[in-house]
Amino acid sequence: MKRRASSRGTALPIVLLLCAMMLVTASAWLQTSLGAARSTVASRERVQAFHAADSALIRCARMLSAAVPSTSDPALWRNKASFASWPYAPRALQCLIETWSSSYLITARGFGAVSESEAWLQLRVDAGVSHWRRVVAKPF
Repeated sequence: MKRRASSRGTALPIVLLLCAMMLVTASAWLQTSLGAARSTVASRERVQAFHAADSALIRCARMLSAAVPSTSDPALWRNKASFASWPYAPRALQCLIETWSSSYLITARGFGAVSESEAWLQLRVDAGVSHWRRVVAKPF
């Protein structure tokens, strides 16, 4: 009987300690899964913006014959007001065709579902040969 009296009340602290450990572990897993979900949504938005810009780039390449000849270096793509918009997307895709000596510079901008996700693509066409590039930083 004496042994049982000395171990009396030890079960509650042990159970509370185990519950606290499970709560901390569960909250850590919750934070990890929330971070992964945010990352997945951001990646999806970037891919959607990239595909929108690629679609605008293809449309602009098809309209290449309507470009106005110019002798200066292409700098209009850095100007926000010079882009034509497309009515085929939730947020208008934007495209600009500029001539550059004997070649053409096509700049396209696509958007995701949120305004922060945006992708820029450029295509330089030299006598039928295309040189594609992605614009990393927004020019304006």
